[in-house]
Amino acid sequence: MEKSKAYTEADRLRDLIDENSDLMMVAARFGISLGFGDKTVKEVCAEDGVDERTFLAVCNLIDSRPYSNDVSLTSLMRYLRTAHSYFLEFLLPSIRRKLLLAVSALPIDDVLLQLLKFFDDYCVEVRRHMEHENDSIFSYVDRLLEGNVSDDFRISDYSVGHTSMTEKLDELKDIFIRHYHVMSNLLLVSALNDIIDCNSDLCSHCEIEDRMFLPAVSRLERSLKLKERDAQPEVDEDIDKDNDSLLESLTEREKDILRCVARGMQNKEIAEKLFISINTVTTYRRNISTKLNIHSAAGLTVFAILHGLVDINEIDPHM
Repeated sequence: MEKSKAYTEADRLRDLIDENSDLMMVAARFGISLGFGDKTVKEVCAEDGVDERTFLAVCNLIDSRPYSNDVSLTSLMRYLRTAHSYFLEFLLPSIRRKLLLAVSALPIDDVLLQLLKFFDDYCVEVRRHMEHENDSIFSYVDRLLEGNVSDDFRISDYSVGHTSMTEKLDELKDIFIRHYHVMSNLLLVSALNDIIDCNSDLCSHCEIEDRMFLPAVSRLERSLKLKERDAQPEVDEDIDKDNDSLLESLTEREKDILRCVARGMQNKEIAEKLFISINTVTTYRRNISTKLNIHSAAGLTVFAILHGLVDINEIDPHM
């Protein structure tokens, strides 16, 4: 349930943490030093060079309070990168060490080995997800902040996959608790408690990205696009509409799929590039062909070239 009153810059930081201990980790990820005594949020943020609007927005969102979307993307990305490092370099390896220590006293069987493999595969998935955000998504936003707009990508096209990232860890916990019968093992229970806490932290992390980061990036994209459009010379709107009617019938994701097809990529390659399933790629291609009434890869390639979705130099001459 959402609380009615939001934290403000005049509140003491220690009071925020007394009410919700998770906010101590939030403060650490923003780079706020300990030993802040009775100082207000405004005072602490000023001392440590933290954008107080963004800090308060994250605290309010995590504590289910009204929050502002007036955030600094630079500050928010710094927070998210630090959170990624915490999950990948500390928390998940720590849980793995504790799990290994806990199961070392148990009879090793195929089921136990599969459970450990489940966790290791999960860690690989989380690392791939977070490193993609660090290397590609955040770099894209950095370019936006510099005023560089891309025609090949929109943040709305990014399939974050947060549901699977949190649900799988919950599944592992449930398997241990509900189905894997072993003698009482306090270390294993402690590891499971860590898994529960990690999952809760990941849920909050994903919520910050979904409800704060992605909308902020989308607003920046729209703002830059408006500036770009205002700077362009006027054209005959009727002619422009006639030429672009088919193109405008495609969604941004469909345009991305069409670009990949025109560049000679197979469905598997497209799925890997866009972080979607092969079945989803197949569905998109079917929808594109239906809208354009073009059913061959060659025909789709010609359409993409004529409508400026790809440059002819990008096309493989051996297609």
